[in-house]
Amino acid sequence: MPTSAARPLADDELLIERTFDAPRELVFEAFTDPRHTLHWWGPVEYPITEVTMDVRPGGRWRGCLKSPETGKELWQHGTFREVDPPRRLVFTFKWEEEHPDKGIETTVSIDFEDVGGKTHMRFHQTPFATVASRNGHVYGWTSTFDRFVAYLKEIQGDAR
Repeated sequence: MPTSAARPLADDELLIERTFDAPRELVFEAFTDPRHTLHWWGPVEYPITEVTMDVRPGGRWRGCLKSPETGKELWQHGTFREVDPPRRLVFTFKWEEEHPDKGIETTVSIDFEDVGGKTHMRFHQTPFATVASRNGHVYGWTSTFDRFVAYLKEIQGDAR
């Protein structure tokens, strides 16, 4: 099984599958604890600088991605729909910026599977208003998960 794969399913959805070299409990915690997400969420050009999370069904989250180069801020928010540690996380995702590609609320479903001490993630997001928006998210999430891999190495190295 490849360690990473991203592919669109239909014009309005995307699927990213990736295997992380870390236990499922740690991966789930790093996805749901702002003390962790501040270190890896957001693509390299727009790392997250502020985040709040009330991780429970009906709880809200909000984050700000900020360009270190220009200072431009991109705010996003949503509501947690399902929280089943360490197996599954479902939340809504909406950009706060007024833009035709960014105005639609999407649903993100993430399943975490234990694979011999590693974690296989199945990340699904839908619906997107346009193919361009979907493709932008494929890039953004892929870059984010690359940062996540580096962060996992860092925190697991600290634990050894």
